[in-house]
Amino acid sequence: MTTIQPGHSSKAKDILLEYNPDVYELLDLKMGKCRMAVAAKKDFRDNTDRTLRVATKFSNIAAKYYAEKCRDIDIIHLNGSIEIAPILGLSDVIVDIVETGKTLIENDLVPFETILPISARLIANKSSYQFKKETIEAVRNGLSKQVSEKE
Repeated sequence: MTTIQPGHSSKAKDILLEYNPDVYELLDLKMGKCRMAVAAKKDFRDNTDRTLRVATKFSNIAAKYYAEKCRDIDIIHLNGSIEIAPILGLSDVIVDIVETGKTLIENDLVPFETILPISARLIANKSSYQFKKETIEAVRNGLSKQVSEKE
């Protein structure tokens, strides 16, 4: 068993992309797999003549995704049960993490697009990495072997 020492830890890819912390991403741990997706009511059809209303707690990821598509959006930043936003008419779509899709189905929503896959990542604080590089690399290498064995 490997213990994660101060100066390095694991975070999911969604947190790294949303908050852009000043860390090194050392390894995809290939666990906690899910995806960031756009979901909406089953009968949703995007009307590009108007601004799309997007409910999410991942505002930066959503903004970047839609900017790359050259799509005008209004972001409604929510925490908690984001799935209720389209039901209440607060948004057209949601951007959220989807693992099985069960919560979406329970709220009569369907995933329309996958933005990116998500999994846990080993990260290191940049200054700690400089001073403890050998130790951190040993942890990374040990975890990498364990991840490879499970594939």
